[in-house]
Formats: sequence, C-alpha cells, structure tokens
Amino acid sequence: MNRIPLIDRNATTADRKELLDSIHGAFGTTPNMFRVVANSTAALKSMWSAFGALGSGVIAPKLGEQIAVAVADRNACEYCLAAHTALGRKAGASAEEMQHAQAGQSADAKTQAALHFALRLVNDRGQVGDTDVKVLRAVGFGDEEIVEILAHVALNLFTNYVNVAFAVPVDFPAVKLRRNA
Repeated sequence: MNRIPLIDRNATTADRKELLDSIHGAFGTTPNMFRVVANSTAALKSMWSAFGALGSGVIAPKLGEQIAVAVADRNACEYCLAAHTALGRKAGASAEEMQHAQAGQSADAKTQAALHFALRLVNDRGQVGDTDVKVLRAVGFGDEEIVEILAHVALNLFTNYVNVAFAVPVDFPAVKLRRNA
C-alpha cells in the first residue's frame, strides 16, 4: 500500500492538472509515480522538467534507460526497474541488453563504461576519481555526455527514492530485481 496518496489529475488544482495532463499525454496514461509526486507541485515540476531536459540531451535514450535500470536494480526500486525496462525496449534495446544493463553490464564497451561509472557514482555516493572520468573519455565520451550521465543518475536516485520510500504501486509490467531472481 502506498504511503502517500495518488493524485487524480481530474480532481486536483489547476497547476497540478496541467502538469499531469502533460505527463498523461506523453505516456498515454498517468504513471503512479507522477501521481504521488504531484502531492508537491514543486517536486512534480522539478521531476518532469528534468525528464524533459535529459530526454533532449546528448545521451541517447537507449543509454539513458540502461543507466536507469542499473541504478534501479542497485537501489532495489521495482517501480523504476519495471518502467525503464519497458521504456528501454521502446528506445530500441533488446530484452537481453536491458537484462545485462540491470546487472551493470553491456557487450558494448562505451555503454559498459557508462554503466560502470553510473554504478560507481551510486555505490560511492559521488566519490569518483580522475581515473573514472579518464575511462569515459577513453571510450569516446565528451564532457557534455559525462555530465549528462551523472544527471541521469541523479534523476534516477530521485525517482528510486520516491518509489521505494512511498511504496508506489508498480503500474508497468513487473521485472524481477537481480537479488530476487
């Protein structure tokens, strides 16, 4: 049972309704995570604008979703794991690629480096070193991409924490966490 109420986009304030309508238009539904975050208009604006900004960034959507599932699995966020696995498939990743990403792995060296860096950020709470950044540069990432990888991790920490802390009901096809598989 969720710990924070799910806001109904048709029975809320005008500013929340406008944001939730925009989210509904993007997904064809209003995912429960956004309905919980809508309890704070400021938090909803922050989250939705971050998704929009990163969605139009230089990191390919597929890589963004692979980072998301790696971070979700590490944080035991079943909601984000389910959502981003589905979104990753829509972004062109195979089921196998998403399963490997969940474990922080990829057959592609550049994706592998990004996933390793993302999980290093999570595990070490941002305490990375010069070598970590040099590895990303060595496989072809520029500074803009490196900063966006970190931004994807930060956004996913926000969403993971929302879903785990508030026990948001999963409304995407379930995916097992690796530790529960």
